[in-house]
Amino acid sequence: MRLLRLIPDDTSVPFMKFRPFTFGLSALISIVTIVGFLTIGLNVGIDFRGGTLVELQTKQGDANIAELRTRLQGANVGDVQLQEFGGPNLVMLRYGEQPGGEPGQQAALRRVRALIDADFEVRRTEVVGPTVSAELVQMSVVGVILSILAVLIYLWFRFEWQFAVGAMIATLHDVMAIIAFFVFTQADFDITSIAAVLTIIGYSLNDTVVVYDRIREMMRKHKKLPVADLLDIAINSTLSRTTITATTTFLALLGLFFFGGEVIQGFTASMLVGVIVGTYSSIFIASPILIYLGLREGGFGAARSEPGEDGDGAAGKAKV
Repeated sequence: MRLLRLIPDDTSVPFMKFRPFTFGLSALISIVTIVGFLTIGLNVGIDFRGGTLVELQTKQGDANIAELRTRLQGANVGDVQLQEFGGPNLVMLRYGEQPGGEPGQQAALRRVRALIDADFEVRRTEVVGPTVSAELVQMSVVGVILSILAVLIYLWFRFEWQFAVGAMIATLHDVMAIIAFFVFTQADFDITSIAAVLTIIGYSLNDTVVVYDRIREMMRKHKKLPVADLLDIAINSTLSRTTITATTTFLALLGLFFFGGEVIQGFTASMLVGVIVGTYSSIFIASPILIYLGLREGGFGAARSEPGEDGDGAAGKAKV
């Protein structure tokens, strides 16, 4: 007997009836994301645009951001971004790429340190040049594309082409939702954000494959059951597992968000959104899309019944 039961075992939610609404909502999110990306854009960090990041800690008392900003005007490094992180005595300092390549960046850092060394201790410094940032952008895009293609090929061979295409559409939906988060919150989009996107892709695909495996099992047993009813049964039978996994992951990330520090807060915030979106897409996008992809045509449902199985009888018993 299970002590924790978030979802009853005998749920019969008609998920397929919601598909016009959920598809419309997802299409709206995608359109808004594209418009926001083209008009607002991402707030890319120094990993992608080049520049310098310096973590500072006051030697005594709390940091005075306004006074520090005024002081740094004498460094002649252009626009300077300052923000508290992790406590009132900690400051994150960012400024953009400087002319003169690597020597220019180092010279600018020396000017900055000369102005702050009396009152601040430098805890960490990162300098990213234009060549490195361009390579990071290229490799990040390639990494995301290759990961999606690898999953597409894997699902194509393990299941059917409809499952592969459905998983890819759901994955693209998740990526669009995460991009929307970064566009409209203007959180820093840096190399850790790419790690978050890839992690969310893996999490969402894991959920999707669990549901797909149950769908494949149902299709082998119930040949004459309508596809919409079969998908409802498969989703309901995995709903408890999906909910427990999502809740456990969400609570762990919530702890990291509040107590993990400012440095990883952007990463954990995007992961929190990703868990919700990934769970949503595995139920409301990846599964219903199979209906429009013509799953029964040449799929598992078209095969002959296994010995001892009665398609009509099983269908009658399994129908929600």
